[in-house]
Amino acid sequence: MNPEFDSLLPALKLDRRGFIATALGGGFALAVQPIAAQTMIETDGEGLTAGTVEVPVADGMMKVYRAQPARGKTFPVILVISEIFGVHAHIADLCRRLAKAGYLAVAPDLFARQGDPAQLASIADIQQKIIRNVPDAQVESDLDALVAWAARNHGDARRIGITGFCWGGRIVWLYANRNPAIKAGVAWYGRLRGEVSANTPRHPLDQADNMQAPVLGLYGGQDQGIPLADVDAMNARLKAAGSRSFIHVYPDAGHAFNADYRPSYRAAEARDGWQRMLAWFRQHGV
Repeated sequence: MNPEFDSLLPALKLDRRGFIATALGGGFALAVQPIAAQTMIETDGEGLTAGTVEVPVADGMMKVYRAQPARGKTFPVILVISEIFGVHAHIADLCRRLAKAGYLAVAPDLFARQGDPAQLASIADIQQKIIRNVPDAQVESDLDALVAWAARNHGDARRIGITGFCWGGRIVWLYANRNPAIKAGVAWYGRLRGEVSANTPRHPLDQADNMQAPVLGLYGGQDQGIPLADVDAMNARLKAAGSRSFIHVYPDAGHAFNADYRPSYRAAEARDGWQRMLAWFRQHGV
């Protein structure tokens, strides 16, 4: 292990309801070391109210990284859904970027019952020990609670959007189709097809014929984990259904091209995607 990085890791302990209590928004998972510090974007908190809050969910209290403008009473809301690595420094930074754009941005710790990704040294371990054990139904229930909390805590209940990355990108497609409070979504390179199980009973391609809220997909043409055939199939089904949703493909980008703390980062595509995301939310009233 890296002693310098160890000092950034949150303490791992269970609360009385079985949640894993962690500090959000600091450090990175062991599985993504070393960090590409030379490209990592750091957004300050000037003019913002930012930090960890607790949100009541069905079986306890869920930790959420929240960022919003320090001035003002009500703000449009963006749910920010993390990658498999949890709510780390990059996800917190994305929340601050959204807050600088005028949003109440909230990134929930959706893995707390199953484990802390920051403590695991490989992506395979995170997938096997945590992600495969997280039911979609649990995620949806937690997000329902977060939407309700945001509406009571300076969020505009009429202007709620969702964005997510990798694992979180898949959740965007699903949740935008579930909760009518969601006005629009932006899915960054989220899986479109997968194994059907008790925990994952459906995938984005399964609901492409009947999308509710409009979702913009941002995907890489060189993504080794999401075949272009899946992207093309999704776009074809969305178009055939007359959907407002569609996927924009960056031909030369691979997976995780917005992750500025990883070698996969592509600055031009990330900047363009960010502007497309903000424009999409504005276009659809978020």
